[in-house]
Amino acid sequence: MAADPGGQENAAWQRVLLKLSGTAFSSDEGFGIHPPAVDRLAGEIKEVADDGREVSVVVGGGNIWRGRMAPHMEQATADHMGMVATVINALALQDALERMGCDTRVQTAIEMREVAEPFIRRRAIRHLEKGRVVIMAAGSGHPFFTTDTAAVLRAIEIHAEVLFKATDVDGVYDRDPNAEAGAVRLAEVKHIDAIKRGLRVMDTTALSLAMEHDLPIVVFDCTAPGSICRAIRGEKIGTLVS
Repeated sequence: MAADPGGQENAAWQRVLLKLSGTAFSSDEGFGIHPPAVDRLAGEIKEVADDGREVSVVVGGGNIWRGRMAPHMEQATADHMGMVATVINALALQDALERMGCDTRVQTAIEMREVAEPFIRRRAIRHLEKGRVVIMAAGSGHPFFTTDTAAVLRAIEIHAEVLFKATDVDGVYDRDPNAEAGAVRLAEVKHIDAIKRGLRVMDTTALSLAMEHDLPIVVFDCTAPGSICRAIRGEKIGTLVS
């Protein structure tokens, strides 16, 4: 791990995991795949990979499918449909990266050998060591777990030094900024405090797992051009949860 995991201005982070929500792939309508948005994400990922960093990505699928779209559906079925949606996003990101000349592998927690490798921890690490971007899809492969939890799990498995959660808000607030005036963005917060205060970082399962394994999380707004590069290169951006 980098020498100072508690300090966000740390350009020494070498192996990182970037969690992209499904909405990052969509247009302003928040649904479907918007090619210019995917190309922008790919361009920034390639840029930090070209720095020599080992970059892995976990993708969500909310731009294609969310379980709440069908409230009467059995949740396990809805969750599996969401996993398939993440594979679609992963393939779109892979295509964009490879058009830019970036060597990429997609691994999935549900086997789809015709389009992607199965997730194998040692193989993922080897790809990273060879300079390939590894895109991880289908969550953890199990229903009832979020892609945030899957991102923390994968980051721990591949020994990532930090997890970057790219969202459409500029960090973690002391209360819901959409509901309460005067909400304050936090520069840093501890895992346990985020859990106790119910801050909207990740679900409790994901946060607890990150805390148990001392995994730093940087929550930042990825909608601004260049923000992914700035965050991964160690610029003080968003909120550090450590």
